[in-house]
Amino acid sequence: MKTIREVAAKFDVSTRTIRYYEELGLISSNRSEGNHRLYTKKECAKLKLIFRGKRYGFSLEEIKEMVLLFDYDRTGMAQLERTITYGNQRIQQIDQAIEELLEMKEELLSLKKSFSERLEKLVEERDRHE
Repeated sequence: MKTIREVAAKFDVSTRTIRYYEELGLISSNRSEGNHRLYTKKECAKLKLIFRGKRYGFSLEEIKEMVLLFDYDRTGMAQLERTITYGNQRIQQIDQAIEELLEMKEELLSLKKSFSERLEKLVEERDRHE
């Protein structure tokens, strides 16, 4: 069992973040005799999945569904199926974002070339008049 401070330090987040995830029902804690939050290895494993999901751009609602599915289906099949579905959707979003960024890059390169040529001409004109 780990205290909220230990868990927060382990994941390099604030204790408020841990409490927020608990409020959302993503994780749960036990209480010590002094009414301090204590987290099991299972809850720490859930937090690891939550932070991984956030890194990959999943919403907290999607993460909650994926993480909590294991509690309903101990085989893990439902969790894996949902994770694959959400993963495929996220991959499509990433592919679309990459395509948009590549288009933006091409436009910027074209503008840069045009502006550089224009500046070069202006410099040449200035130099001729000096």
